[in-house]
Amino acid sequence: MHHVSIRSHIVDRVLARRGKFHWFDQLDPQRTALLVIDMQSTFCEPGSPAEVPASRSIVAPINALTQGLRALGVPVFWVLHANTQLADKSDWEMFFKHVVADEVRARTLQSLTPGRQSVWHELQTAPQDITVFKNRYSALIAGASTLEPMLRNFGIDTLLIAGTKTNICCESTARDAMMLDFKVVMVSDCCAALSDDEHLATLETFIQQFGDVMTGGEVLKALLPSAQ
Repeated sequence: MHHVSIRSHIVDRVLARRGKFHWFDQLDPQRTALLVIDMQSTFCEPGSPAEVPASRSIVAPINALTQGLRALGVPVFWVLHANTQLADKSDWEMFFKHVVADEVRARTLQSLTPGRQSVWHELQTAPQDITVFKNRYSALIAGASTLEPMLRNFGIDTLLIAGTKTNICCESTARDAMMLDFKVVMVSDCCAALSDDEHLATLETFIQQFGDVMTGGEVLKALLPSAQ
C-alpha cells in the first residue's frame, strides 16, 4: 500500500476553489458500484511481464472493502484485461509495438490471452460479483468493453475505482467515467502504482478536476447514512 497523502498546498487549492475537499458528502448504495481494475496474474504475479509489486499490498484493503460493500448491496465488478493475437497482429498494435520491447511483447500477449484471465487468487470473490473484460487502458472508451451498458442497466451513477495501476488503467477508466457523467471516487488505499510518486500524482490531479478521493473506510462511511 502507498503511504502517501495529498499535499497541503493541493488541499488548500481545492478548498479555495470549491469550499470543501470532498466532492461527495454521501453516496447512495443503490446507485453505486465498485470497479476493481486489472487485479490478475499479469500484474500481480511476482516476475510476471507487467508486474506491479504494490498490487499485492492492496489485496487486504480490497477484500475489506468488497466485504463491506456486499453487505450494503453494492455490486462488485472485476474488470480484467485481455488482448487477442491474430497471426502476427494483436488487437492493440499501438501498445504492443511502442510501449513494450520485442522480447516482452510475446510474454505479455501470452499472459493476456482471452479465456485465461481470472481474478488474482488472494482476492475474495462472491457468486453475485460480475467479471468484465477490457482490451484498452480504459474500460469505458468506446469498444473497449461492455461495461458502460451494464452499469446503465444496473441504474449505476457512482463508481468506486480500485486496482492497478493507479495512474494508468484506474485513472483512464475513472477519467472517462467522469466524462460520461458518472460520479467517481478513487479509493486511495485500494489502488497501486509502480511508485508512490505516480500514485500520488493521480490522486492529486483527480481530486482537483475529475472526482473524489477517499479511503475504503471513508467510502463505507459515506454509504452508510443513505443506507439507513
